[in-house]
Amino acid sequence: MIKDFRHKILDFRILLMACGVWLAASTVISCNEKKSKSKTEPHSITKYAEGFRVTEIEESKLVDVIPYQQAAITYQYLLVPMGGKVPQHSATTQVIFVPIKSIVCTSTSHIPLLDYINETKKLIGFPTTDYISSEKMRQRIDSGFVKDLGIDKGMDVEALYNLKPSLVMGYTIGKDLGQLKKIQELGIPVVINAEYLEKHPLGRAEWIKFMALFFGKEKEADSVFSQIENEYLSTLKSAAGSTSTTTVMTGVLYGDAWFMPGGKNYAAKFLKDAGCNYLWASDTTSGFLQVSFENVFTKAKQADLWIGVGTFKTLAEMKASEERYALFKPFTDKQIYTSNARQGAKGGSEFLELGYLRPDLILKDLVKIAHPELLPNYELYFHKRLE
Repeated sequence: MIKDFRHKILDFRILLMACGVWLAASTVISCNEKKSKSKTEPHSITKYAEGFRVTEIEESKLVDVIPYQQAAITYQYLLVPMGGKVPQHSATTQVIFVPIKSIVCTSTSHIPLLDYINETKKLIGFPTTDYISSEKMRQRIDSGFVKDLGIDKGMDVEALYNLKPSLVMGYTIGKDLGQLKKIQELGIPVVINAEYLEKHPLGRAEWIKFMALFFGKEKEADSVFSQIENEYLSTLKSAAGSTSTTTVMTGVLYGDAWFMPGGKNYAAKFLKDAGCNYLWASDTTSGFLQVSFENVFTKAKQADLWIGVGTFKTLAEMKASEERYALFKPFTDKQIYTSNARQGAKGGSEFLELGYLRPDLILKDLVKIAHPELLPNYELYFHKRLE
């Protein structure tokens, strides 16, 4: 949300989609390097997520969040029951009374977290509401209950202030918080959601437990996550029993370079769990590779599947953009799949919105594509084959 951050993030998330990633309070954000005094040690309420932890202090909860990649500090939030006593805490720890009554979110991936714990009605503001796909949330938007705050670069901070939300949930890629800092200076609490940093698909889904902390909905979040986890692990087990090997390529050209996930990337993890042979699986990087067309063609021209082609909607559109795409076997065999099958009423991507919370659906899609015999009655959710 810093400067032109949302546009950068949106472009980045589209790139992820192309590469097959299927991703009363104080007014100071805490930057704590020292542990606060507490009666209990920090404990994990998660099984896969590594980006936040919780320490119980009397009746309150101290939440530490790793806010961005390679951060040397944690941001710290003290969640105090409404009307309760505020425990001793660091001067830089942000105090938030819970359960909160209203929230402004800044990423569409936050929306399902509210929907799934039945707190949809607590959203009162969002930058560029057209991005939101959730039918439940769109009903609120269309009824005038959610204020469109404009794009992040020029977000209407005055309008946000007039809403007087209990909380703004944001995200950042670095220590420069930009407008988030300005919002805090107005006395509005801000918390950082860093779900996108998680390496395991179920780790990103587990951030529903983070959202639930602010509403007192921990049990509901645990129940939702357990169902998602069970579905994911069941599908993983089925895929592990497949004897077929399906080779997969992904990504598209951006300028002169072909972008694709490294072998240790989040997207590569999905493909491995789906029983696919990702052709760059031996790569040891977790970021994104920039490969020449020639190198991709040499290695992937005979691939079985091509999964993740950005915003392309048809084979003809792909060929019109780059004629050489038609040289690949998946193109001639019509075995190219997009993850952009579902869009909201205003064109928002349901994959980018819901995908973090529902990795089980992504995994099922990939297994259905690569090993259809394993899920004979399942219909693709996020993905579809291009014609």
